[in-house]
Amino acid sequence: MSSIITPTTRRQFLSFLAVSATAATAAAACGSAAGSSAAKKTTTLRYQGSVGQVTPAELAQDLGYLGGVKLKWVGNTISGPQDVQSAATGQTDFGGAFNGAVIKLQAAGAPITSVIGYYGVDRDQYGGFYVPDDSPVKAARDLTGKKVGMNTLGAHYEAVLDIYLQRNGFSAADIKKVEPLVVPPINTEQSLRQKQIDVGVLSGIFRDKALATGGLRKLFSDYDLLGAFTGGTYVFRDDFLKRNPETVRAFTSGVAKAIEWARTTPRDQVIDRFTKIVQTRGRNENADSLKYWKSYGVAGKGGVIADKEFTTWITWLEQQGQIAKGKVKVGDLYTNKFNPYAGGGS
Repeated sequence: MSSIITPTTRRQFLSFLAVSATAATAAAACGSAAGSSAAKKTTTLRYQGSVGQVTPAELAQDLGYLGGVKLKWVGNTISGPQDVQSAATGQTDFGGAFNGAVIKLQAAGAPITSVIGYYGVDRDQYGGFYVPDDSPVKAARDLTGKKVGMNTLGAHYEAVLDIYLQRNGFSAADIKKVEPLVVPPINTEQSLRQKQIDVGVLSGIFRDKALATGGLRKLFSDYDLLGAFTGGTYVFRDDFLKRNPETVRAFTSGVAKAIEWARTTPRDQVIDRFTKIVQTRGRNENADSLKYWKSYGVAGKGGVIADKEFTTWITWLEQQGQIAKGKVKVGDLYTNKFNPYAGGGS
């Protein structure tokens, strides 16, 4: 089973997001009304993975850090917004996405809360916007009328692209002349080299693999623009948090420990562990790209969430008119209460 987002334009994606949030709210309301008092507690968490990659949650399980909590893989996704929408509607128990996408879903009424950061940006783990060496695109103004391939719309890389264009003098009308398109990360390099797109967003192992082949040039990156930050968080439905606080605590604690294990363990040992996980989980994947892994990029120790990791995107979404000014309060978006590293813990 594979859940992959299908909208390919900005307008289609925003419509999809609005419908998803409405569905998520309705599903959660039905679930609460139907059996909040009788609902069973759970220690098995359904989730979506990523092809050829090992998420912090999967690493935590392999290291034995989740205690009695078990993960149940139900498919793969390339889209953070789709992943948290699946959690909000009850198709999965947790999901992860760019914090801006979490904000938009919650603003639209989805009853979800972030509990821990799981990916971010640093000098090793960043998303670069790349063009072929012979591309005429050399500066922001050259992007007018060009196609930019990224993993999903309405999320991290579209936000970064907009910020880059704004900082280079683009008006709202000018920004609409640059066309973001959905291209699965595993296909981005090929699409870029075959000139099916003009610019491709490459990150992590896919970026380093492409750069090792050569022939590509970086236009800019999210690290260039914003420095180091945690970009995405794992979320649970609010009713799930209320019903299963100890399960969420065990999950969050385990993921936090796994993030720190990956941060402090020699890189070759981390890659070896990742490779064994991918080779033994039976998903018909190629583990070759894992040798390029460098970091999860999470800024806060153990994935502890900071206000600024949401306020940056609240401001951007308000400026874009995608959420009403003042509608979303940062304190309503996340909690660190399940994370043992919060408040200086370990």
